[in-house]
Amino acid sequence: MSAESTPEPAITEPGTKGRRAKGRRRKAPGKRHKALLITAWTAGGVLVLGGTGIGYVYFKLNGNIKSVDINQALGTDRPAKADNGSENILVLGSDTRSGSNKKLGGGTDDGSARSDTAMIVHVYKGHKKAAVVSMPRDTLIDRPECTDTKGATHPAAKGVMFNESYSTGGAACTVKTVETLTGLRMDHYLEVDFAGFQKLIDELGGVPVTTTKNIKDPQSHLDLKAGAHQLTGQQALGLVRTRHGVGDGSDLGRIQLQQAFVKALVDQVKHIGVFTNPKKLLDLADTATKAVTADSDLGSVNSLSDFADGLKGISSSHMHMVTMPVQYDPANPNRVIVQQTKAKQVWTALKNDQPIPASAVKGTATGEAKGVVTSS
Repeated sequence: MSAESTPEPAITEPGTKGRRAKGRRRKAPGKRHKALLITAWTAGGVLVLGGTGIGYVYFKLNGNIKSVDINQALGTDRPAKADNGSENILVLGSDTRSGSNKKLGGGTDDGSARSDTAMIVHVYKGHKKAAVVSMPRDTLIDRPECTDTKGATHPAAKGVMFNESYSTGGAACTVKTVETLTGLRMDHYLEVDFAGFQKLIDELGGVPVTTTKNIKDPQSHLDLKAGAHQLTGQQALGLVRTRHGVGDGSDLGRIQLQQAFVKALVDQVKHIGVFTNPKKLLDLADTATKAVTADSDLGSVNSLSDFADGLKGISSSHMHMVTMPVQYDPANPNRVIVQQTKAKQVWTALKNDQPIPASAVKGTATGEAKGVVTSS
């Protein structure tokens, strides 16, 4: 990955129209988290509150949301939209090096950001089940030429890490890279910063998980004994960032922990009855909309509400979570490469709105952390 400064993705800041945020990007150590669609679920659900305060609530939350115009940046040279009732959402984490994120992630307050992991969420027709495919940041790929949201064009690059697309051209180049790799159209884009992620977990009252082994990683400030835990926001952030505390120390092991945590998080949201508790819903929606950057089609409370309404019925038991089929790079064990034949099975299944076959992930590199974390 290049250490050169690269442009910040152009975004619409809260309370502005078309003003672009400024900042730099830099390479940084790979400590990442990711959050799933709790942001959209909680933000969208606020419109069920009703009452005389709904106008204030609407404008308050609407003013929180940042958006990025992916469609304008990428133009028409993209895979066709699916016509089978399914949707694909690219979900990223980001850790802007400013404000409260600086304290959580270290580094300088320079406004730069990075994203080390990503996942494709495929919502099947009927919106009752979903498949989630994690994209390891350490995957070596050929990145396509792409245009960022400021209109700058970045030349193609061969044999670079997957997350180099984000540090090079932000959200638009990441979407372009994913669409080129998969042949799938990304209908939506959601990005969540880790300061907001930590606060969301605390406002939920924590998330219950069970660890089957001790997990200790000074680098992510995590120390969990085997057993049941009600993770605080800080502990949850440590869990989804750790890569040295469990498994083979790779990003693949971290992804397995993240996938287990996401399922526990979805269960917790349903357990505490967020959508039937107006005060809890409003608090979470306020935090969620401040933490999220969405594509312009989702860049308002109304749009998030419509989007979220179709996702509330998906439980963790109806989420099939896998990692993009990869194998360790023979030339560098710290990197992975795509197992093209098996990956094609995944992309073909999702394109046809079919379940991902077990054969697609059998015999692939895993990270050896599966089963270490489960829902309590």
